[in-house]
Amino acid sequence: MAFDIKKLERFLPLVKKPTYKISLNKKLFWTGLVLMLYFMLSSQLFGHVYGITPAAVSQFKTLEMLLGSTFGTLMTLGIGPIVTSSILLQLLVGSKIINWNLQKPEDKEKYETIQKILSLTFCLLEAVIYVLAGAISPRSPDIITVSAVIFQLALGGVIVMLLDEIISKYGIGSGISLFIAAGVLNTVFIQVFSPCVASGTSGCSLPSKGLEPIGRFWALLINAANGSFSRMTADMVPLVSTIIIVIIVVFAQSITVDIPLSFGSMRGFGRRWSLNLFYTSNIPVILAAALLANMQLVGSLMARPTVDNPTLRCGIMGCFSDSAGNNQAISGLMYYITAPNQSIILDVLNGTLTNQLMLRMLTYTLFLTAGAILFSIFWVKTSGMDAESVANQISSIKMQIPGYRQNPRIIKGVLDKYIPPLAVIGGASIGLLASVADILGAFGSGTGILLSVTILYNMYQQLQREDTEAAHPLVRRIVGE
Repeated sequence: MAFDIKKLERFLPLVKKPTYKISLNKKLFWTGLVLMLYFMLSSQLFGHVYGITPAAVSQFKTLEMLLGSTFGTLMTLGIGPIVTSSILLQLLVGSKIINWNLQKPEDKEKYETIQKILSLTFCLLEAVIYVLAGAISPRSPDIITVSAVIFQLALGGVIVMLLDEIISKYGIGSGISLFIAAGVLNTVFIQVFSPCVASGTSGCSLPSKGLEPIGRFWALLINAANGSFSRMTADMVPLVSTIIIVIIVVFAQSITVDIPLSFGSMRGFGRRWSLNLFYTSNIPVILAAALLANMQLVGSLMARPTVDNPTLRCGIMGCFSDSAGNNQAISGLMYYITAPNQSIILDVLNGTLTNQLMLRMLTYTLFLTAGAILFSIFWVKTSGMDAESVANQISSIKMQIPGYRQNPRIIKGVLDKYIPPLAVIGGASIGLLASVADILGAFGSGTGILLSVTILYNMYQQLQREDTEAAHPLVRRIVGE
């Protein structure tokens, strides 16, 4: 007798689905509340992990931003366990290693249950790896301290899972997207407006002679006052790159393929079914970037200090430099599949653009684009966005494509001409755009700013679809009503 996986669901932490229609005001309330909790648990004041060394909070800044995490707090794991479980399960289902038909409700329930079990497993597994591999260092090596740190990290991962569920069921968008956008925008705000000087000491040190602030806005004003035009160029490049990426992303979001529909029983009435260029939205880049971030983490944790240079750590996936405290890959596999450290524009202006650097840009672009295409295809298959699912949706509301019979199989045949190509083209477009944004050196990393813009744009579109009748006047003004 086969074991029913769905029976395990009652033992898993769960946020119950609402039994009534949630008003827009309540959705905004829950979204704001979850975001506030996220920032509180990401702070050292409310989310500090007891029993760790302070050095833990200064590592893996890129990983923190892409996974919506903050090392040294309860949000250390961020969305890592959720995304990792999603990547693994999509690969297994998409490649038919696990032969589930997600059109069937029972297989869909199995998929969701297994994903939650995997997420919980990765909460514990990643917490153990972070501690034992040295990403998070306990103050004492005794079993009680180590176990306490692992428990706090795993608990933080479970909290993120529950916060994500609250947003998905009671808020706007998804928790994963919200936490990524919050992390990236926080980083961008610091990079643009922070008046503090980058230093190894804690606290905020104000600029002095020879020391520029972190915030490019203040650095630009200081360099303009001093007449240092070469430094002004370096300050302007990320700002201009960010503006260009934002404009391109907003424009690309408006590109759609419209399929005309009509009611079979009511002539003259119809609508259009719009398929966006980014058909799978930003999900492919989130998964591809998370995969890269996890690979960088694993490669860094596997690397060991060299005898000649303690700040240089080498392993099977490449060598990593800790000299600047930024944990950057400088050779090996990880060097060629991670983004360059500074804008290609600055490399050209400074005459530091080499053949090796150009090869790195090419391999990174190919890897991220290929990963986005792969995850876009798998996401279509596992999220009910394939031609068959969309055809059933259209048929269920008694609509048809003009000139064709109202038959799901016929509608599917028409949609097959659009959806599979859009999945590939959309995945390639957003992957290519993300890699180019990284190479141009936009604020908050190119991938991060692209994800933030697409997330905010999608939330804006969702707000437009909501019933704003009883919403606050400011909300109605934002959505253009």
